[in-house]
Amino acid sequence: MNAQLDIVYQDAHFIVVNKPSGLLSAPGKGPDKLDSVTERVRALFPEAPAYSAVHRLDMDTSGLMLLALTKEAHRALSIQFQEREVRKKYIALLDGVIEEGEGTIELPFRLDVDNRPHQIYDAEDGKMGTTIWKVIERVNGVTRVQFKPITGRTHQLRVHSAHAKGLGIPIIGDPLYGTGTGPGHMKLHATMLEFTHPETSERIVIDSEPAW
Repeated sequence: MNAQLDIVYQDAHFIVVNKPSGLLSAPGKGPDKLDSVTERVRALFPEAPAYSAVHRLDMDTSGLMLLALTKEAHRALSIQFQEREVRKKYIALLDGVIEEGEGTIELPFRLDVDNRPHQIYDAEDGKMGTTIWKVIERVNGVTRVQFKPITGRTHQLRVHSAHAKGLGIPIIGDPLYGTGTGPGHMKLHATMLEFTHPETSERIVIDSEPAW
C-alpha cells in the first residue's frame, strides 16, 4: 500500500488531505480495495482512531477530506456534519453547456437496489437532496460549475448533474452517470471546507483548486 498523502492542513486534532480521484476514502471489500485515505492515515498516524474519516468522498471525486486524529475530535467533527454546520463547495466540469447562470436543485432519489451503487430518481420513496449551483465559465462546449450541497446524499452532485430533472448534463468522466470509462477520470473536486475547530472553536476555512 502506498502511504503517501497530500496533507494540506495538520494539527494535533485533525488533518485535511487533498484526495486524488481514483483513491477510496475507506477500505472496500477484498484485499485489492484496502488502499484508501483512512488506511494511509492509519499508517502515518498509528495513534489516530481506527476509522479516522468524519465524512467521505466518492472514489472518483478528488479534493478536500477531513480526518480526525483523536476520538474526541472525531466525535465533535462528526456532529458538525450531522447538524449541517460544515460548509462545502465543489467544482465540476460538465459535458455540455448550461444556458442558465445559477439555481437550486431539489431532487429526491434513492439507491437502485438492483443496480448498486447507482442512485435513481424516486418522487415517492426517495430522500430529498438539495444543491445550489452557479456557472463559473463555458468553454468549448464544457461548463465549469460551482456546487454548494446543502444535503450530503450519496452521489448527490453526480445525480443532480446528470438527471433530466436536474441539470441534465453529466460530469465529465463520470463512470456511473456519464461516459467515463475508468477510475480517476471524473472532473469533480471538493474545493472548500469550512468547519469549527473541535478544540479552539475557531472557524476554519480550507481551499483547494483542481488541477484541471
